[in-house]
Amino acid sequence: MTHQRIESGFDPSNPLVAHASSFGQVAEVYERGRPSYPRDAVTWLLPDGAHDVIDLGAGTGKLTRMLLDEVDDVIAVEPSEGMRAVLEQVVPGARSLAGSAESIPLPDDSVDAVLVAQAWHWVDPATAVPEVARVLRPGGTLGLVWNIRDESVPWLAELSAILNQPAERDMQSENPTVGEPFGPIERHDVEWVHELDRETFLAMITSRSYIITLSDNDRAQVVRDVTRLLDTHPDTRGVDLIRLPYVTRCSRFLLPG
Repeated sequence: MTHQRIESGFDPSNPLVAHASSFGQVAEVYERGRPSYPRDAVTWLLPDGAHDVIDLGAGTGKLTRMLLDEVDDVIAVEPSEGMRAVLEQVVPGARSLAGSAESIPLPDDSVDAVLVAQAWHWVDPATAVPEVARVLRPGGTLGLVWNIRDESVPWLAELSAILNQPAERDMQSENPTVGEPFGPIERHDVEWVHELDRETFLAMITSRSYIITLSDNDRAQVVRDVTRLLDTHPDTRGVDLIRLPYVTRCSRFLLPG
């Protein structure tokens, strides 16, 4: 999900490193709980006529599998061995490589687009931006995408209060840091609703980095509080499928060609 030095224990005192490196511990939970992305968002992010695309920070391949329906060659680049193992199992049609935004294991001018789903906020833009520009062909596209819970919905606002994580609304998704040599940002939002059962919903909650890194007791308390919300709120009480509204925030940047 971020710089490959994380896996080797680089600067473990850094809280960002601890959060970013936590996903490999719960790769199967991540795969089960995290949503995919709306087709309209993927279509908008991809440049016309793209053939070779990197899914950078691919995780377990939530975006990767959608790209396989759109382009000829999808290269999933992911530093976490645990995440890659799940990706290779569930998305066998993609090429999987160990690497990061700061160190992409591909030659210069090798792809038409680099897409980054739910991960750009973990990278070091000062290193990642020139590295992405290096592997892109002239005129190529860097596309960034985040699923953000729609906290204008009252029960989701209550959920965020329980999780004590208001940054869910942002993660730099409205104005991500990129800059030169890329052109100006283009933005597009897609509103949609993800339907999931209670078990999958709780898997989604426990796959968040800020939940993974809690103590066992604190994590169990969060799960109890979220369960209580599901049991008592009129929008979620007694339903078979929980309707979870998202805003998928998309940004794209063109490399001059």
